[in-house]
Amino acid sequence: MQNQLFKPGERIAIGASGGKDSTVLACVLSELNRRHNYGLDLFLLSVDEGITGYRDDSLETVKRNEVQYGLPLKIVSYKDLYGWTMDEIVKIIGLKNNCTFCGVFRRQALDRGAALLKVDKLATGHNADDIAETVLLNILRGDIARLSRCTAITTGEDGPIPRCKPFKYTYEKEIVMYAYFKRLDYFSTECIYSPNAYRGFAREFIKDLERIRPRAILDIIKSGESFRISTSTKMPEQGMCERCGYISSQKWCKACVLLEGLNRGLPKLGIGRTRVSDKDQKKDLKQSSGVKSIASKQCGSLDF
Repeated sequence: MQNQLFKPGERIAIGASGGKDSTVLACVLSELNRRHNYGLDLFLLSVDEGITGYRDDSLETVKRNEVQYGLPLKIVSYKDLYGWTMDEIVKIIGLKNNCTFCGVFRRQALDRGAALLKVDKLATGHNADDIAETVLLNILRGDIARLSRCTAITTGEDGPIPRCKPFKYTYEKEIVMYAYFKRLDYFSTECIYSPNAYRGFAREFIKDLERIRPRAILDIIKSGESFRISTSTKMPEQGMCERCGYISSQKWCKACVLLEGLNRGLPKLGIGRTRVSDKDQKKDLKQSSGVKSIASKQCGSLDF
């Protein structure tokens, strides 16, 4: 409770994938809430990306967790939100940049699901290993904006719904051991589309460092916390997507740009630094009926 992540009476959505991290988080939060009478209203929130042989199986685990922990479950799907499943996207884009689509869509899907549940915060199972990986990735990409906030235990307080990471200082191996000794029901198969993900190389590097110096993971997080961005560095200004109302530093959010490419048969349109032209945006905006709240307005493809 040192970081005061939660307040009595708050509605909290737990991002539940069925994996070890989110399963342990659901178990711990529900147990602490009951034992210490924190007064939290807890929910499980899952995203169905539409990956046959992976997500459909893991969602069965989440459904069992719903019964085991007595927590209501809400599932939102890429198909409903965007009109595409990851299986359909991979058929078009291939295995090289598919994680870009999934990462962008998943983040927004969680926010939309949390808005539908009307929660005050979204808690995710990101552990210390995940955060150390993110610090390295942001350095390698030169992503100053994300580097400045990726180690914060609570983020998005100026956005639609704040997110918190209760396991920020918890090693992945500690979570695995806890799940094992508590005999928790979780899904352990890796995503079938992720073997070539850029993050995987950072993960391997960190695991090598950990074998040499176990504290390396927390040291990387500490380094990330200590970074100070120069006052002369121009940071992107947060605004609202003119298409769907989601928070964005561009006229269109990344999800809408990616969906524009998919729906026009140009799947690589939103990859890298490519942007939809102002001309295309203005043309499309004439057909838009205005920006609504994140909870009530569907994203991208349902508008085209």
